Amino acid sequence: MQAKKNQKVVVLATGGTIAGTSANGSDHTGYTAAQLDVPQLLDAIPALNDALQGDALVCEQVVQLDSKDMDHATWQTLAQRCAHWLSQPDVGGLVITHGTDTLEETAWFLQMVLGPTKPVVLTCAMRPATALMPDGPQNLCDALAVARNPMVHGVLVVCAGRIHGASDVQKVHPYRLDAFSSGDAGPRGWVEQGGLRWADPGSWPLRHTNAQQALERPVAQWPWVAVLHNHTNPDARQVHALVAAGVQGIVLAGTGNGTVHHRLLAALTQAQDQGVAVRLTTRCAEGQIVGQPLALPTAQRGLNAFKARVSLMLDLMG
Repeated sequence: MQAKKNQKVVVLATGGTIAGTSANGSDHTGYTAAQLDVPQLLDAIPALNDALQGDALVCEQVVQLDSKDMDHATWQTLAQRCAHWLSQPDVGGLVITHGTDTLEETAWFLQMVLGPTKPVVLTCAMRPATALMPDGPQNLCDALAVARNPMVHGVLVVCAGRIHGASDVQKVHPYRLDAFSSGDAGPRGWVEQGGLRWADPGSWPLRHTNAQQALERPVAQWPWVAVLHNHTNPDARQVHALVAAGVQGIVLAGTGNGTVHHRLLAALTQAQDQGVAVRLTTRCAEGQIVGQPLALPTAQRGLNAFKARVSLMLDLMG
């Protein structure tokens, strides 16, 4: 299905490697992120007008940061700008340029807060814009193709020709160009020569019931949710310290099928008794917990620990 023509596509830029620069074109790691603005990113796409096929392009620089420094205030601002543009009837879809380090968390937050009926497509790069062969221009061009497609709704991630769902995508490699995977779920689809091929659109995630609070509540009042990991000989004092400091939720990335060291389990059970919300997931990169192996409640939808933190934080806003 072809995109509707004469609509607007909005590109919201947040920085990241895709906007990074280095003094040496062969240096793919010693660069400075978030240096180029969004018009410069778009200027690097050959035949951009051909890709848009008559659609108007609107650009906005929301922030300039390295995504390792992503914070709740930026999330809220970005979500508010997305909501503004999504409400415009002549806007067909959004593209967000983002750093790779925390992209999966931002994608899940936006899905939970916006639940968009139009496409919101995050894209990125593993090489800076000054690389001899940068990957950002192709990723951005592919993201525009996805954002223009009328089949699409919800938050997606486009990188290295693959289309990932917000609930499944994870960064799995620190260097290679195809650094993202959707694990067992697999990609939602692929971008091939500007066209989209879908695996199975399936069911799209819904908007969280407390989404409006995330858009309106001052971020200083957002619930504090911590992430812990199970490992050999964990120290239960970290749980006690968090509880004493006022933590409201804890997500534990358990080993294997959600297994937890007995000392850590005892501390987390005690934390629950004291009113702290606890969720269990697995630190395994693929798959999800099968069954209910422990007394601890599991995170929804087999989310990884960092997305489970987002969901629990939103749960606690109610």
